[in-house]
Amino acid sequence: MFSDDDVQGAFDIFITEARELLQQIEDGLLDLENDPTNAETINAIFRGAHTLKGSSGLFALDHLVRFTHVVETVLDSVRAGQLDVTPGLVSALLPCADHLAGQVEAIAAGRLEPDPGEEAQATGLLTALEPFLGGAHARPEEPAAPDGAEAAEPHGEVATWRLSLRFGPDCLRNGMDPLSFVRYLGNLGTVERVTTLSDALPDAAAMDPETCYLAFEVDLSTTAGKAEIEAVFEFVRDDSEIAITPADADVDRFIARIRAMPPSDRLGDILMRSGAVTQQELDRALQIQRGRPGGANASLSLVGDILVDEGIVPRPVVDAAVRKQTKGSETRSPDAQTIRVDAGRLDKLIDMVGELVIAQAAASASAAAATAAGFVGLTDTSSEVMRLVEQVRHSALSLRMVPIGSTLRRFERVVRDISGSLGKEVKLVITGGDAEMDKALVERISDPLMHLVRNSLDHGVELPAERLRRGKPAHGTLHLNAFHDAGSIVLEVSDDGGGLDRERILAKAVERGLVEPGTVLTDHEVFDLIFEPGFSTAATVSDLSGRGVGMDVVKRNVQALRGSVEVESAVGTGTTLRIRLPLTLAIIDGFLVGVGASSFVVPLDRVTECVELEYEASHRDCINLRGEVLPLIRLRPLFGIDDDPPRRQSVVVVEESGQRAGLVVDALLGQFQTVIKPLGPLFTGLSWISGATMLGDGGIALILDVGPLVAGHVERTPVAARAGV
Repeated sequence: MFSDDDVQGAFDIFITEARELLQQIEDGLLDLENDPTNAETINAIFRGAHTLKGSSGLFALDHLVRFTHVVETVLDSVRAGQLDVTPGLVSALLPCADHLAGQVEAIAAGRLEPDPGEEAQATGLLTALEPFLGGAHARPEEPAAPDGAEAAEPHGEVATWRLSLRFGPDCLRNGMDPLSFVRYLGNLGTVERVTTLSDALPDAAAMDPETCYLAFEVDLSTTAGKAEIEAVFEFVRDDSEIAITPADADVDRFIARIRAMPPSDRLGDILMRSGAVTQQELDRALQIQRGRPGGANASLSLVGDILVDEGIVPRPVVDAAVRKQTKGSETRSPDAQTIRVDAGRLDKLIDMVGELVIAQAAASASAAAATAAGFVGLTDTSSEVMRLVEQVRHSALSLRMVPIGSTLRRFERVVRDISGSLGKEVKLVITGGDAEMDKALVERISDPLMHLVRNSLDHGVELPAERLRRGKPAHGTLHLNAFHDAGSIVLEVSDDGGGLDRERILAKAVERGLVEPGTVLTDHEVFDLIFEPGFSTAATVSDLSGRGVGMDVVKRNVQALRGSVEVESAVGTGTTLRIRLPLTLAIIDGFLVGVGASSFVVPLDRVTECVELEYEASHRDCINLRGEVLPLIRLRPLFGIDDDPPRRQSVVVVEESGQRAGLVVDALLGQFQTVIKPLGPLFTGLSWISGATMLGDGGIALILDVGPLVAGHVERTPVAARAGV
């Protein structure tokens, strides 16, 4: 989009941060519906809108600036206590967030100006905000803020700030125009004075036209807080010297604010709440403090001295803050440091770790052969390398693990909008949001979860009148839950609706010829019928469902991720749909087995035990395992292995979705770190294989997909043949 690589890089960062800010704004608005007086949430939404406006202005995205400014004005009224948070206000702001998100995506695709349809949409949305701009919802009186609840940035008072702007010498080369920043300050208030400092300007002969030599001193009168002004310089802060201090005439105002605050034991908190210091300035001061003798244990006054020495805060303001303290030490620790890494680099790292695992397996095999030949010492070294490689593998995989909570929270908006369109009252409850899973899985599980949530809202939860008639509360509950279980992550979608009608499902299956009349099926088998293509018991077709499309796609997509779907339901109580997935798609712990000259890997989290197959049972289809009838799955006929089996065979007992079966194998070769390699399109029809891996000797082992393998063993016996069982 931009010819200059540096400008394009800054623009890419803007797009990424804009998406994050808009998601935070939407989440905050939804939170306000449940807690409309939460000042922290209100401030966070306002800061997100303000940051988005400021960043958009740097790239001359005027339509974004204009639209976001109106939204910001409404949010500012809420923040100032002049406007109540009501369902109507949230309903007016959420479409605005959607519009901004659409504009950001259009800009990311290269369309920097809105089309006429988008302009008309923006006009309609801003018209819907006009009642809130006119103060129709203002409170008659503004209540006093409770103790300790002062806003981080006092707002509404006009203050004069003195800005010292010394841009880095490479500012122009990086595509940033210093004057554009100065001009943009006029959007925040009135630029009273601009002084150009040319002391660094060389002689004309030595001048580089691409180097920035000028600095500026600016006096700005504005109602904006210090953090808002600081956000203007977000993209040049790292290589520039930006100092923002109150003008001499306003120092007394900050001292008065500090005196009016309740005591605190943290100097930084006092200065931040007064608006004299921003979080980034405080973090920088703490960083400098840690680099000095004494480190973080240095005296409390040192933090104030650093702030004064760096020109961040005038000495009288720091002295007032020190006097306000009730304790004698600054123990605040800096926020956790994070770094943004391109996902492609992580994928490359995982691939390299996978190759390392394969190479380590080959080295272990060579060490074992050398030990057998009489060379000593290699086994211990190989074991140590194996331990270190496993630690590297776990560390590398953890980099791609992300909490599922952010994905689950996206359904708050879905539940709100769909339940409203259906005339239902549904409360969404999310638990287990801190459970982690592979980022690649998170991205691919969103669509299946969307189908399940929509299905629960449309078919599961009843209308309020029906719920009251059944003795239930008028509002229903949809519960999204996530937890780890035996090396897998489980995602549950539960509702307290009417539940699945077993007889109706069975009758529909007989009508469509899926089940022979008179067939006796378990509840599990009946409920699994809802995943058949085109299957639906809905009497009418709606915008959400009823066409029999969706649930079969859910099962197919989940199985493509080596997962499974289970259904539990009780009439009148509700339904739970449970998705079970591996934690990662890259490297797994496997159990290596041999059948003839072939090798197979069974995911270790699916293996429950191994037993010896008695010779008398070698031709049977099942065995008695401690009183349990265990069906046997023979891999030889499934994979066309024609050689005769050995006299002594073993059974690997596997479990999937509550179903157990035994895999008949020739040899148990032990635990194996398995690097999953995808198969080519030629093998897409093999539902029992999820991939392949390379062995230490250079051979190839197929990775068994236990779910379809166990389910397929049942399906190979036609349903009609089980009638009367």
